[in-house]
Amino acid sequence: MISAPNPAKSPPASDVSAGVGLSGLAALLVWLLVCRNWAAIADAFALPGPHAPMSGPYASVATLFVTGSAMALWSVLVDKVHRRPSTGIDWNLRRPLSESAELSITKLAGLWATWALIGAFYCIGRWYWDGQYLFAMEVIGAAALPVFLLSIPYVLWLDRKLIEPRDQAWHFGALLIGREPWDAEAVKKHGRAWAIKAFFGAFMISILPGGFAQVVEANFAAMAHDPVPLASTVIALLFLIDVQIGTVGYIFTFRPLDAHIRSGNPLLAGWVAALMCYPPFVWGTMGRADVMGYEVNTGGWSYWLAGHTALLWLWAALMVTLTAVYAWATFAFGLRFSNLTYRGVLTNGPYRFTRHPAYLSKNLFWWTSTLPFLVTSHALTDMVRNTVLLGVVSGIYYWRARTEEAHLLAEDAKYREYHAWMARNAPITRSLTRLGAWLRPRNGALQAAE
Repeated sequence: MISAPNPAKSPPASDVSAGVGLSGLAALLVWLLVCRNWAAIADAFALPGPHAPMSGPYASVATLFVTGSAMALWSVLVDKVHRRPSTGIDWNLRRPLSESAELSITKLAGLWATWALIGAFYCIGRWYWDGQYLFAMEVIGAAALPVFLLSIPYVLWLDRKLIEPRDQAWHFGALLIGREPWDAEAVKKHGRAWAIKAFFGAFMISILPGGFAQVVEANFAAMAHDPVPLASTVIALLFLIDVQIGTVGYIFTFRPLDAHIRSGNPLLAGWVAALMCYPPFVWGTMGRADVMGYEVNTGGWSYWLAGHTALLWLWAALMVTLTAVYAWATFAFGLRFSNLTYRGVLTNGPYRFTRHPAYLSKNLFWWTSTLPFLVTSHALTDMVRNTVLLGVVSGIYYWRARTEEAHLLAEDAKYREYHAWMARNAPITRSLTRLGAWLRPRNGALQAAE
């Protein structure tokens, strides 16, 4: 008798090593210490310029390149990702420039036209010229000319090494020039990838300065004995880790780092679910007070637990832990974090316990920090509305998770293997899968109509 094969004891190998994210985290923390102690450093070396902590908005942008460079170096020197077949690069290939130049010109035409369309979108979108987005527009505007100029040598060099230089950007350029056949599906993939980078990249840059300044200027010693401000500042640090490394993921999408966007989610439901969670479609934590606001007349955890010191410390520890899982779920991606994209399969870190650790921890954090069922107005209507609306928000994240899974299941056999392994072995995913199966309606056999 032939025995059935044993299920794998481990998930498939991750396309992202733990070292990439950890190197970025280490570089970020070291740089934050430098920024916090810049006054002493400047005094010690008699450096010109202000002798004060570097907490300004452009210091937060400089942090991206410190963090991203550390992760890029680890990826190349340790993981040697540039040698992977998934990059599409053959480093032994020496295609003559005369042979690749025309391909590169077509590709540059596609890229430059794409960037022009993104610029037009930014100009039309009035929300990009108000509030926190003004900083993002300033940064993107300053980077536009250098990126334009650097794209020329980069594309000319890379096209001499690519096994197939007629990539998605080339097909869009071919569409515009009209001299060679182009593939419509490749053009759609190109458009989806750059739409994701443009929309989420601007948002991530816009939220860099606030949390960065709070952490750099924080006086941890003054709040060491008060769980409320201490937890708030530690949570701000953890969100800063998430935002910084997440933003790097949108910037460092380079093929030699094997961090390029292989596909954007083609499902309309996936886009709707994701965009519902970000401005200008919603504002604030998760929605305007008149649409999806679940914090109407809520005091929050510190209000309801005031006077119970031990409980405050325990609750603060719980929220810090949830935020730490959320930050871990981001820096585990290393250079490959972004919404709505497929950039390889991640199977280590918190992704060994649940397929969606960020969504799970984020939603648990909102429930525990807001306590929407407790309201200062003592009105039953506020309690019900807040609770129901936060339940809707959690439902939206469940919807996002399912649409993301549908995208990845269609893209990669390795993800299908990981998906099946998690359903059998991961403690959280396995429990939720069983709960879902138990709650799912069981239809009996259909009976003939009488």
